Amino acid sequence: MPKSTRIDARLIYSASDSDANMLWATRFFAPDPFIFVAKRGKRYLVMNDLELDRAKSQASVDKVLAYSDYQKRWRSRGIQFPTAAQILFEVFTDLKIKSVEVPATFPLGLADRLRTMRIGVKARPDPFWPEREFKTKEEIRFISHSLRAAEVGMEAGIDAVRRTEIRKDGYLYFDGTRFTSEILKRIINTAIMFEGYVPSHTIGASGDQCVDPHNQGSGPIRANTSIIMDIFPRSQSTGYFGDITRTVVRGRASERLKHAYHCVANAQEIGFRRIKDGASAYDIHNEIVGYFDNEGFPTGPMNGRMQGFFHGTGHGLGLDIHEAPSFGQRSQNALRTDNVVTVEPGLYYEGMGGVRLEDVVVVTKTGCKNLVKIPKFLEV
Repeated sequence: MPKSTRIDARLIYSASDSDANMLWATRFFAPDPFIFVAKRGKRYLVMNDLELDRAKSQASVDKVLAYSDYQKRWRSRGIQFPTAAQILFEVFTDLKIKSVEVPATFPLGLADRLRTMRIGVKARPDPFWPEREFKTKEEIRFISHSLRAAEVGMEAGIDAVRRTEIRKDGYLYFDGTRFTSEILKRIINTAIMFEGYVPSHTIGASGDQCVDPHNQGSGPIRANTSIIMDIFPRSQSTGYFGDITRTVVRGRASERLKHAYHCVANAQEIGFRRIKDGASAYDIHNEIVGYFDNEGFPTGPMNGRMQGFFHGTGHGLGLDIHEAPSFGQRSQNALRTDNVVTVEPGLYYEGMGGVRLEDVVVVTKTGCKNLVKIPKFLEV
């Protein structure tokens, strides 16, 4: 960077299909990296010929520039295949930009090449767009639509579990076939896709697999054991996620599992009661940890693995499945009005299995509003 700390513009170079910062800034889906520049309230895209006209009609920016126009400049100078850095140099020349602020994920090689051209590049720590933490009414509606798709998938999964037959070997059978996590996830994902949403890494784990909260589940499912279904579809049209978790048992749950379920449900209620504008995310999480301890569910390494409640109480939800604000043991932030966060306490122990319940709420000035409508129950 030059000695001056002045920043002329913000720059993102990425594919909006996989970069929520770019998608939020442009409201435009594209599978390949493209250029976004924001300067003094004006937003610009630089697009290749394939995406140029679509971007002009769909992107929420002030002006769409043609990548090929900048290529022609370099070709006239004898450079047949100009690099992205060379294209950006021309863009910056036109827009009178000498220094840019970029996301922490900005390509290092591209930053180095820009610096050799005497363009100042400064990485901004997350969040690149702090405004993303505060959801508009439209964004809350988009998340609610994705939650409806998640509910459809959840209802299909619970219905499939309910329809299984418990046989003498202790396993569940579905239409005469031993019921597996793979079958359960296939049923859930098919229901979600039918609604026009994209499922990804759906969790349908059972028994001790649940002790690893991100274990997606595999193999046959036994009767009388916990089954955790964690479903987080993404809208193909808006990019926003939904996220719901339920825990069920086909048959009879053990007394310890019933107690754990009761405590997790109570812990969720602690979260619902305590969440409001200005509430400390850490304090809420710590209160839930303390409640579990008092109920006989400690957290820590046991038999060589973490057990108890060892993840956050929740996380922000939007264009990323996990985004700001944070909501756990390392959270230094307060929750604010129009944050959208999950509330998902859980308990996980070998021999018992796991319990997790997850809803999504909007933080308000005096409390929170739950966006999830489907009920909670353990035995089916």
